[in-house]
Amino acid sequence: MKYILFILLLAFYSCSSQVDKKYNLNFETYNARYLFPKDWIEWGKYNLSADTTIARSGKYSGKIKSKNNHDAFGSLAYKIPADYKGENITLEGFMKIKNVEDGYAGLLLRIDGNTQPLGFNNMKDQNIQGTKDWQKYSITLPFLKNAKNIYVGGILVGKGEAWFDDFTVTIDGEDIQTLKTIEKPIPNATLDHEFDNGSKINFPDLNDRMISNLELLGKIWGFLKYHHPEICSGNYNWDYELFRFLPKYLNVENLAERDQLLLEWIDSYGKIKICDSCKETPQDAFLKPDHAWFNDSDLNEELKEKLNFIYKNRNQGESFYIGNEAYGRLTFLNENEYYTMPTIDGGFQLLALYRYWNMIHYFFPYKHLTDNNWSSILKKYIPDFINCKNRLDYELACIRLITEINDTHATTSVGFTNVHHNRGSLYPPFIVKFIENQLVVTNFYDKNAQETSKIKVGDIITHINNKPIKTIIDSIGSYYPASNETSKLRNISRDLLRSSKKKIAINYISNNQKKHLEIELSPEDDWKSRWHDWKDEKCYKFIKKDIGYITLKTITKSDVPIIKEQFKSVKGIIIDIRNYPATFVPFILGSYFVSNDKHFAKFTSGKVNNPGEFSFREGDIILKAKETYKGKLVVLVNEDSQSQSEYTAMAFRAGNNTTIIGSTTAGADGNVISLSLPGGLLTGFSGLGVYYPNGTETQRVGIIPDIEIKPTIKGIKERRDEVLERAIKFINNN
Repeated sequence: MKYILFILLLAFYSCSSQVDKKYNLNFETYNARYLFPKDWIEWGKYNLSADTTIARSGKYSGKIKSKNNHDAFGSLAYKIPADYKGENITLEGFMKIKNVEDGYAGLLLRIDGNTQPLGFNNMKDQNIQGTKDWQKYSITLPFLKNAKNIYVGGILVGKGEAWFDDFTVTIDGEDIQTLKTIEKPIPNATLDHEFDNGSKINFPDLNDRMISNLELLGKIWGFLKYHHPEICSGNYNWDYELFRFLPKYLNVENLAERDQLLLEWIDSYGKIKICDSCKETPQDAFLKPDHAWFNDSDLNEELKEKLNFIYKNRNQGESFYIGNEAYGRLTFLNENEYYTMPTIDGGFQLLALYRYWNMIHYFFPYKHLTDNNWSSILKKYIPDFINCKNRLDYELACIRLITEINDTHATTSVGFTNVHHNRGSLYPPFIVKFIENQLVVTNFYDKNAQETSKIKVGDIITHINNKPIKTIIDSIGSYYPASNETSKLRNISRDLLRSSKKKIAINYISNNQKKHLEIELSPEDDWKSRWHDWKDEKCYKFIKKDIGYITLKTITKSDVPIIKEQFKSVKGIIIDIRNYPATFVPFILGSYFVSNDKHFAKFTSGKVNNPGEFSFREGDIILKAKETYKGKLVVLVNEDSQSQSEYTAMAFRAGNNTTIIGSTTAGADGNVISLSLPGGLLTGFSGLGVYYPNGTETQRVGIIPDIEIKPTIKGIKERRDEVLERAIKFINNN
């Protein structure tokens, strides 16, 4: 009986050797029932636990042990509120590893703002592998004033085991365990919970007049959100202020009554002081704030003057809803995800539309490049959002809206659970891509499936469940955000054979013969666990005696000096960026190919103090290395080259003797700004305008190759890499 009581006490009370510590960074406090360090978080799919037999000091350590999941990871993480001041934050800790391969182990430090990381390092670049006894490691990041949370931890990618112990976190050299926290004032906006359980808005049947009125309200609501000093100060929950105002607004009967109600609403938030620091938009600004709707709408003169006065005396400095993170990039703040939003709630659904439209209107650097005029989009989608009948309708409406910005960075992978469930979780054993405008089988996940399958590499799929491929694409195209048609088809191809059913029927052409087949589908992880396309290969090799080849898919910082030494005398180097780089190398590798310091990009970024303004700022410079490569550089790109891949291609293009070969890239350069929508939906958009030094755009256009060549169906059948072949030919012939 005493033994049972002892076990129960262990389950509810943690054992601790240092009870004076605020944070359990030495793993000594743990939950005995679950054998897991107290207050630590599990990330990833590996086995995570407190180890009671191996520790550097004390009795316990944190342990990560891999499973057999290919491309998976495991991480132990600890969350600390960022209630401190300082310039830099450092994580020190001890790590022991055993048989780590096909990946790496490391400490992890992440600084989060309200919606996205402000800084991150997991020691991936150090490529720590093998078996090593306890060693001390350290990570340092800038500690930004708008940080909300600190995450420290350990990570294991690939195979093996890793132990972690005795973590110490310091800010400007002072231990966070003893450092005093700062008291942060609680904004009134965060104390308002009136509509947490629903907006309580009942919309009447929509007509043209009401839709126009709601369009105007959405624009005024968003304008005030980012300009009115009282709202920008966080004195009001602006989402809930909308719900308070809507019932009155929905009952207005004429324009005069509407405008008077809007004037009274604006005035209720206090008198605005004259702003002596508010500056005019520079004449040379690349994009200027778009307030044309002030004058183009049927507003009365008093309301127009009121809006213009607010703009001229707008908020300056910190804002409750928008701020700057590292390197001047924008970040959205204090946007409630409303995970518990009622399944159907017209008020929250309209809020989602208002929120997204205004974020794009004021802070998307490529609003001028969308297929449809952004000013018209708000009105177009009001009926779609208000009339959603279920959660799936709402998610689909959000995706259609997101697709309107024509940006491949506009992901819809998080929170859109009903859409993804509807698309299915089962996949075929092979990969398909659009080659020569046909849906073609390009590879299999494992050799066994390839050898036993009736369908072969190079076969053309013409119908799925008796529907022509083009018909399917036309019906689903508006649900795949993309900068250009090439990246849209890339993304669609990944889902065409996806289903919730275990079998689908296809019609296909093999060796000029039309055939029909039922394909068995399996969970995606089953196939990916068999995928060994690049496993165990170095990122560099000689493909000819005098031609070096580098893939950025697996490159590490430690590879760069070896590459420079091994390839310094070859007549040509091929860098393959038909992938996403494993390491950021535009400068450390790009410097090897320039003969002098060289600009290769410039940027536009949004302004917190003047929403809607985008001005050019000086771009990045590649500094010449002491020793540079004298031969020919060929860079390979295609539709899989996106974001960092495109930026890296721009850097290599600055080289003296660089030729880019391949096909159109994804056309989504620069960093991503994340944003949340009611219902726990997460998406984003390209946050920086990225341009060549002469002002040429890369968004939607992509990186245009000097020599265009695309794979052919014939080449796919023959298992040839025609783009690589063309690169070799170019080096040999020139």
